[in-house]
Order: sequence, then structure tokens, then C-alpha cells
Amino acid sequence: MPELPEVETIRNTLKQLVIGKEIDIVSVFWPKIIKEPDDAEVFKHQISNQQILDIDRKGKFLLFQLTDFVLVSHLRMEGKYGVFKHDDPMIKHTHVIFHFKDGNELRYNDVRKFGTMHLFPKGKELLEKPLNQLGPDPLEKSFQFEDFYAKIHKSDRSIKNILLDQTVVAGLGNIYVDETLFKAGVHPLKKGSKLTKTEVRLLQKYAKLTLEEAVAKGGTTIRSYVNTQGQIGMFQQELFAYGQENKPCKKCGTPMSKIKAGGRGTHFCQTCQPLK
Repeated sequence: MPELPEVETIRNTLKQLVIGKEIDIVSVFWPKIIKEPDDAEVFKHQISNQQILDIDRKGKFLLFQLTDFVLVSHLRMEGKYGVFKHDDPMIKHTHVIFHFKDGNELRYNDVRKFGTMHLFPKGKELLEKPLNQLGPDPLEKSFQFEDFYAKIHKSDRSIKNILLDQTVVAGLGNIYVDETLFKAGVHPLKKGSKLTKTEVRLLQKYAKLTLEEAVAKGGTTIRSYVNTQGQIGMFQQELFAYGQENKPCKKCGTPMSKIKAGGRGTHFCQTCQPLK
């Protein structure tokens, strides 16, 4: 699943390819992807003749800033964008095509069909689902310690599950939660209410630093992730925890462990992340 660094990489790549382009018409082959409005024909009508002015990001969501609307797109498990010429062969599982007036196309491909698109009039995108439920993004100034600590300290859930909760902090997924917990020396099953302020400060610090490092490396290539130009991310070479099961810990040499936490595969070091 593309996480925040991968989505940020996609955003930066798309900005080079589609900013300034005007949408002529839109083809929708899988209407269930369109969540707002709930009629794909209305969606197609509203987005026609709109120009792409900018692309922002909130957590794992892409925000296409159009002339009069904001298109909020979530890639979910397998969603991908690509820019093509109008006569390029259609790739299987292409579900939405934005036909530009210059003859190029922005195509949305999604093997599992889990991705979503919401189209809002400008100014309403942050007031409605899904964005109004998101917590602060670790790369935003709004990611402040006191609020972060309060949300963690009041919960008896495991810290792994808390950090995966997008209403607590937006953008962290399974890969980067494992990496953050490892670097902070916090066991993934420790209850939020049991964490000290020092531990939470470390989680805040390393969530931000880990995401910044991953963005700089173009994200992590896990399974099928590539950016919109077909390039793989390189952060997988920097992973300390995720996917390192039975390999020696890069800090102490202890074989890395893997357990289930909230139904998610979770990687950690029993020596560097003791449950205390």
C-alpha cells in the first residue's frame, strides 16, 4: 500500500506532468471509485473543463486543486496514476481516464478497485469525510507534542494500533510505524496509557524523521509500488524493522521478531524494544 512518502513522491512526480493541463472529458469505467458526488455522470460533468492548478497532499490523500473544485484521491492498496498519450494502449485495470485538451491523458489504474475519489467545491474538502476525520500529518506544523501525547496517553490500545489510527496521526502505515517504533525503542504491544512523555517525544521525533528520509529516497518499494514514471523507491534499503524477520538487528545483532498486532504483521527487536 502506498504510504505517506510514496504518495508524496507521486504528488511531486504528477506536479511535473499535469500542472496547468485542462481536462476535456472524463471516462469512468468503474463508477464505484467515485464516492462524491454519488453519481459518476455528475462527477464527469463537474470536472470537465477544469484546469489542474496544483496538487497537495493530506496524509495519504492526494488533493488535485482544480479551477472550481478539489479532487480528493486515495490510492488504497494498489492505485496508480500514469500520464499517457491518447493513442497509447490501454493497460488492464484502468478505471478512470482524465482526457486533457492537449491530447494527453491521466489514467488511474487499480487492480483491487479499492481506491476512492471525492470531488468537492473548493473550501469544503476539509469539512467533509474523508479529510475531516484525519489527525495531523507528521510533516505538518500542526503535529504538536501535547495533542499527540494526550491522544496516546488516554488509550489502552497497543501503540502499534494507535499509530496506525489515521484520526490520531495521518499518513503512518504499517511500514513506517514499525520503523518509528524501532528507532524510538518502543515495543509495538505497549499500551498507549503506559508510555512516558519521553517515549512519546521520541515517537514524534522519529515519525517525522523517518518520513522525511523516506520521501528523500522516493519511498519504499514493497510488492508493486512504483511512482508515476515507473521508478521504484529506494528506502527499502534503509529499513531497520519492516521485513527484517529473523535477520540480525542492525543495532544489536539479535534476530528480528515478527508478531501480529491488530491483525497486522509487526516487526521489532526484543532486545532494543523490550516490553516494560
